[in-house]
This record gives sequence, structure tokens and C-alpha cells, in this order.
Amino acid sequence: MASSLTASSPASGATERRGIPGAQFVEDVQTYLTQSGFDVNSALAFLQERLQQYKLVEMKLLAQQRDLQAKIPDIEKCLDIVATLQAKKGTGEAVIADFEVSEGIYSQARIEETGSVCLWLGANVMLDYSSDEANDLLKKNLDNAKASLEVLITDLQFLRDQVTITQVTIARVYNWDVHQRRTRQASASTAQD
Repeated sequence: MASSLTASSPASGATERRGIPGAQFVEDVQTYLTQSGFDVNSALAFLQERLQQYKLVEMKLLAQQRDLQAKIPDIEKCLDIVATLQAKKGTGEAVIADFEVSEGIYSQARIEETGSVCLWLGANVMLDYSSDEANDLLKKNLDNAKASLEVLITDLQFLRDQVTITQVTIARVYNWDVHQRRTRQASASTAQD
């Protein structure tokens, strides 16, 4: 999932979640630079690169989240349709349904009592299932989609935390560098006087 984040980090002790490396909160910039072997510019470049990698992974996870959020209502609609067909089973009553023929084009169908349901599996594949099998498959797919969505939401929260930590670290390194430069300038001007 996060193959672009595999570069080694000077952050020791940072956590990781599902291939997403954790960001290290830097309390003491001087110690961080010494331990990592970076100078200020290298550290800022590394942190900026890591931040961009986090943003890229976040975009991918948000796209997956949108896809799942669109998929779940579709599965629930299919479950409702199967339940309606099962409820009408044995009553001799037909079901009148509108279905989409093409994008924005609908037609009406009269569905006589049937013991099977055809489900699109993707990649232009449709299979015929008994009503009970279709119901079980759809419930399993719904449970899997909801579980995947929960994991994605947790991953996104972890990722947002890492982005925040990285942004704070960038600010701390930059501010430390500005402070060091001012201190050196003040020392140099005092020495000249």
C-alpha cells in the first residue's frame, strides 16, 4: 500500500501502521540532527519529501474510502431487492421493478416468482445464485466492505497524525535554524564591536 514510503528514516522508535512509517516528534533539534547525521538543509529536504509521500498515500486512501462509501449503499440496495424477492416467494405475486438499461435510461420489468438471482461480480461477469446464496454472498460482501472502511478510516487518522507530526518537525527545524543564524550574527556583530 505504501511502497513509496519505504525510504529509511532517521527516526528511531517511530511506529508503523500497515506499511506507513511513523513520524518522529523532535523535541531537541540539535540532538535530532546529530543522531540522524543530517545538516539542517538535508533534514528539511528529507522531511519535505516524507510529507509529500504521506500526502500521496493519503490521496490513495481517500480514493479507496470514496469507492467503499459508494459501494456499501449499492450492496445494501441489492440486499433489499433479494429480501423483497424472497418475501414475494410463494405468494404468486409478481414484483414490478424499474431497472437501469443504460446510464439514465430506465425500463420497467415484471418479475415473476423465481428462486434465483443474477449478481454482477465485476469485469462483465454475472452469476446465477439461489436467493439464499445471493443473500449470504451480499451480506458477506457488505460485512467485508464495512470492515475495510473501518480499517481505512483508522489508517487515514494515523496518516493525518504523521502529517501533523512531520509539519511540526519541519517548523521546529526551520525555527531552530533561524535562531542559530541570529545567534551567530549577534555573536559576530558583538565580536566586531
